[in-house]
Amino acid sequence: MNSSFTRIVRILLGIILIVFGANKIYSFIPLPQPPAEASSFMESLINTGYMLTVVAIIEICIGFMLILKLYVPFALMVLVPISLNILLFHLFLDVPGIGAAIVVVALNAILLYKHRRRYVPLFREAY
Repeated sequence: MNSSFTRIVRILLGIILIVFGANKIYSFIPLPQPPAEASSFMESLINTGYMLTVVAIIEICIGFMLILKLYVPFALMVLVPISLNILLFHLFLDVPGIGAAIVVVALNAILLYKHRRRYVPLFREAY
């Protein structure tokens, strides 16, 4: 689990999460204008007043956990619903931006596979 490949994937995913999580809060990377449906969905999340901020904070925390190698299997499991939602958002609402979503899902899947032995107790039947 400590191969150079795994380390590179873990750090790359961490950097991606920190940068795009921080961008949700501070908007320092100009992003292309999404289609109307995607824009409407994002406006709804922004109008809640907390949803995008909470997701951004979780992404940033997971990113730091991955970079610092703290509770990596836990961080990867927390990232699964977020990365799946990113992929589904782009798949159904913003297909041109799906590239980054596929990268995040693929990196998460690679790391989940590398740590698969850590998840065995979660799926054992308890008696």
